[in-house]
Amino acid sequence: MVTAEIGPPKNSNGEVVRKHARNLKNYIDGANLTDNQTAVVRLSSIAAGFHVLSEGVEPIIQMTCRDRNRIGLQSDLLGAYSLGIRNVLALTGDHQSFGNHPTAKNVYDLDSIQLIQTIKKLRDEKQFLSGEPIKEHEPRFFIGAVENPFGDPFEFRVLRLEKKIEAGAQFIQTQCIFDMERFERFMEMVRERGLHERAYILAGITPLKSAKAAKYMKNVAGMIMPDHIIERMEKAEDQKEEGVKIAVEMIEHLKNVKGVAGVHIMAIAWEDIVPVIVERAGLLPRPEV
Repeated sequence: MVTAEIGPPKNSNGEVVRKHARNLKNYIDGANLTDNQTAVVRLSSIAAGFHVLSEGVEPIIQMTCRDRNRIGLQSDLLGAYSLGIRNVLALTGDHQSFGNHPTAKNVYDLDSIQLIQTIKKLRDEKQFLSGEPIKEHEPRFFIGAVENPFGDPFEFRVLRLEKKIEAGAQFIQTQCIFDMERFERFMEMVRERGLHERAYILAGITPLKSAKAAKYMKNVAGMIMPDHIIERMEKAEDQKEEGVKIAVEMIEHLKNVKGVAGVHIMAIAWEDIVPVIVERAGLLPRPEV
């Protein structure tokens, strides 16, 4: 399975999303539409998902708990499903202090695990959180969640993953991987608990544009950026090309890691490079649905 990320624009131009979808079509199995990532106002993930769907690409809308209470979340889930969207990724969401409205009031009525449970309840029990039944046309989403194998305490990451799968997550997309050794240790624990047999685990890949970007990521909480990658980027004559080479090498390595069902390519503000990476990594042709 190959998924990629599309960042909706900071305006109302749906053609931006449609263009990315057309470029990615036939190279991926699904496209994530971020939900006001880093707490910055953007075109909504649901609207972006509709644009992607209209171009023949399978959308995966992200839904965060930051901005909506349980009424708004359930309402938006119904709305998204009514538009033909069938996949949802549940996240807590970046704190609003990181974004362009730092004094906005957060919501966090539910956390990501409770949101997963809510989506499952709507689908399987045909009930709203209030207990009121959904008499017909319940939203039957394919439910996703995220996990960061690089956060601390490391030993608890797999336990949190298990909680999300217990809550109803059917696919998992991980934080972007640069420390392959630590990710392999994480996957060992995943296999010990049989979690790879209960959910599709997609390993996160982010192509680096520059050594500067690699250095920045080294200082991001919950990320591990090995020094050897920074050094390799610094020495490269063409840093963008080197970043692509590193991404392709990582995908080749991940093909041999038991329990990894695919990759999720997060080419931040660089969506056009995804087809290149997919082709070079030998991930074509994608199977027809």
